Amino acid sequence: MREIGHFIGGKAVPGTSGRTADVFQPMTGEVIGRVALATKDELHAAVANAKAAQPAWAATNPQRRARVLMKFLDLVQREYDSLAELLAREHGKTVPDAKGDIQRGLEVIEFACGIPHLLKGDFSDGAGPGIDLYSMRQPLGVVAGITPFNFPAMIPMWKFGPAIACGNAFILKPSERDPGVPMRLAELMMEAGLPAGILNVVNGDKEVVDAILDDPDVHAIGFVGSSSIAQYIYSRGAANGKRVQAFGGAKNHMIIMPDADMDQAVDALIGAGYGSAGERCMAISVAVPVGKEAADKLIEKLVPRVESLKIGPSTDPSADFGPLVTREALERVKGYVATGVNEGAKLLVDGRNFTMQGYENGFYMGGCLFDEVTSDMRIYKEEIFGPVLSVVRAPDYHEALRLPTEHEYGNGVAIFTRDGDAARDFASKVNVGMVGINVPIPVPLAYHTFGGWKRSGFGDLNQHGPDGVRFYTKTKTVTARWPSGIKDGADFVIPTMG
Repeated sequence: MREIGHFIGGKAVPGTSGRTADVFQPMTGEVIGRVALATKDELHAAVANAKAAQPAWAATNPQRRARVLMKFLDLVQREYDSLAELLAREHGKTVPDAKGDIQRGLEVIEFACGIPHLLKGDFSDGAGPGIDLYSMRQPLGVVAGITPFNFPAMIPMWKFGPAIACGNAFILKPSERDPGVPMRLAELMMEAGLPAGILNVVNGDKEVVDAILDDPDVHAIGFVGSSSIAQYIYSRGAANGKRVQAFGGAKNHMIIMPDADMDQAVDALIGAGYGSAGERCMAISVAVPVGKEAADKLIEKLVPRVESLKIGPSTDPSADFGPLVTREALERVKGYVATGVNEGAKLLVDGRNFTMQGYENGFYMGGCLFDEVTSDMRIYKEEIFGPVLSVVRAPDYHEALRLPTEHEYGNGVAIFTRDGDAARDFASKVNVGMVGINVPIPVPLAYHTFGGWKRSGFGDLNQHGPDGVRFYTKTKTVTARWPSGIKDGADFVIPTMG
């Protein structure tokens, strides 16, 4: 049985609270480890350690900070396979999917390696008589990230990569469900040359989250999780004077116009709807075919594809997806399917009774497909976070545009069409933060920014890209004038550039 503590001051340390949480292997249902749950005192000790280490790191020039990240990239590549296997073992996603999780995190680290350029400020020569103006971006100090179970490599790297590159010290509170990869990433950062105390991993539950929110030495917090918790994190953190970016749930729609390539659309829906067992904040969970003919054609093609999905253990490279993360998650998703049936939606494919031979205690579920879902049903309104796709038929384009625009979530949306005018109009008008045109999962690349709208995102700045640098720094503006023929005496008029 593996015992997982914390990573503080450059080394792994055991927990002292006496409280632990079980770490499961979802494909078998077995407990494979125990993770320590930190107390407030343990969190405050980690913050104090980070606070002591941060000034020297901030004084290290950006080029040298970038070299640490470059070395980290090499080390993660060296351990790519073992990291993916560890991730799959604790989370349940397949090993190929786990490798994608790691790769998308590394892309943000690659972006952060450009920090010498990204931190460059502005300069105005001769802004006034003998006056120059310039700005500089400086780190905040100690910052924190509270990250979810579904991307235990990607989201931590999205958070700590830009933050550390900017000169901050970082406190990472990963999900207690799959803490192994975050702990290993911290070890690799140390091996890459990061000074002790700059990246700390504190495992825990709500007690440590609240301690982060209340600690006066934590100046910014990044969060990814459910919308209710995101709003709580944002409200409590902001009330304590912290900078907060908190990203919540989603109900991502995919619009299928009558002129769309239906085979392409079905391929996209299968991958985006059922990949990683639907446990993605960017999963497509609502398909919106426009017009009866398109809807009937879509259903005709979708049903056999969903029925033929291959569910398997995380170690099966041919599996389309693996188990859900916990038994509680499995029962929650099954409960939503029952709710949809009771609400009157047509369950065309029912995966609730799927069992995996040889893995009967694993947290498996087959794909589910609903037709004739309406916007007043719970299965449409709420995030299910499982392998369940709902088809909501729209009579025309305007109704298809209205559905994602008026939904309380606004993370991602996609439209499949051959009509450039329709695509441009949709991208311009839809009230959603990230839009895909013939792209089912519109996650921007690392040098653009990621973030949803409405109840999918709280805070003014998004993740990675230029917003990531802005979030983890503060701007200082300097107005300089050097004595050269300046008149004597005080001037009581406000300075102007005239």
